[in-house]
Amino acid sequence: MVSTMAINKDDSRSFLTEEHLLFKQSIREFLAKEAVPFYDQWEKEGEIPYSFWEKVGDNGFLCPWIEVEFGGIGANFGYSVVLAEELERVGSALGGISIHSDVVAPYIASFGTIDQKQRYLPKFITGEMISAFAWTEPEMGSELADIQTTAIKKDGYYLLNGAKTFVTNGFKADFMIVACKTDLNAVPPKDGISLLLIDKDTPGLSRGRKLSKPEQGSLGTAELFFDDASVPVGNLLGEEGKGLSYIMQKLQQERLICAISSIMAAKDMLHLTMNFIKSQKAIDKKRSAFKNAQFTIAEIATDIQLGRTFIDELICKHMTGENIITEVSMAKQWITEMSKRISDKCMQLHDRYGSMGDDKIARRHRDISLPTFFTGTDDTIKTLIAKNIGFLIHF
Repeated sequence: MVSTMAINKDDSRSFLTEEHLLFKQSIREFLAKEAVPFYDQWEKEGEIPYSFWEKVGDNGFLCPWIEVEFGGIGANFGYSVVLAEELERVGSALGGISIHSDVVAPYIASFGTIDQKQRYLPKFITGEMISAFAWTEPEMGSELADIQTTAIKKDGYYLLNGAKTFVTNGFKADFMIVACKTDLNAVPPKDGISLLLIDKDTPGLSRGRKLSKPEQGSLGTAELFFDDASVPVGNLLGEEGKGLSYIMQKLQQERLICAISSIMAAKDMLHLTMNFIKSQKAIDKKRSAFKNAQFTIAEIATDIQLGRTFIDELICKHMTGENIITEVSMAKQWITEMSKRISDKCMQLHDRYGSMGDDKIARRHRDISLPTFFTGTDDTIKTLIAKNIGFLIHF
């Protein structure tokens, strides 16, 4: 059952308007009816059904920021924040919806042609089309320039060869953006990276196994393989060789969404733990244990408040178009690690009850570490931070 966190305190955040709050209430009521009763089953099955995606779209929750001419309402980023938070309140495995709505779709909106926007964005909004972004590869290190998937132009097509792994939504995706090398001789190599738009029925595309992992099992994470996959040259997103530049431009929002979800997961763990401790107080006579728990809860609440204050400041700056990639990277790295620390403390406070696999606190503890690997490793993010504050040392 979804924990009932106070909504009034969150309502006072400076970027939220009355319209945002109505949107939040609508999503919360929708998820309580359409997601909460089925969430455990989806976790067991390892995927969220198409029917749910369509319901999310039918209710107007997907990509509301898209321009009116392509089917959206031109809403601001505050709606994306609300969507990410309310999905996370139910469970981390719903995060694939935010990736579709606020990570993949913005690439089309920002860099796509009019034809590409008309072809994809309306279906993104309705949930008719599920999307994914494929850049990670089986043998890839932390550098995006290490991408080995190639796309060689021939007779009006790109012949795509290579493999991608850990693709969120990849098992069910109707469409994906694939990072690949279109110029094998580019110097530096990053200048040879491009982005291609790939439809699910592309000849030469095959999906490997659905990656079975304990964390966030319903994300539909999969492997993708390309064997001379024939991609029309018209499916190039933006310009050849600009792929890494486009990715860097969108990292700010992607890392911000990740941090927003992580702080909500931490808040939910705090709420679950507080309720558990209160429920045990009447039957446990060890006052010293509750005093220690009280101190731990105070520490956890302080960490969460610090993270939330930082995040809310960054949300406001992002909404005004500021370049805050350094600060967002700091937030993503610190908050995801902080959430892991909080998770361990909460599990300890639950004692033996927290180890039950079907309990929500156990599921939170299982899922909460995965975002530390999103949008780049810790080393990659820390290197970017060090570089941007003028302290990059070459070894």
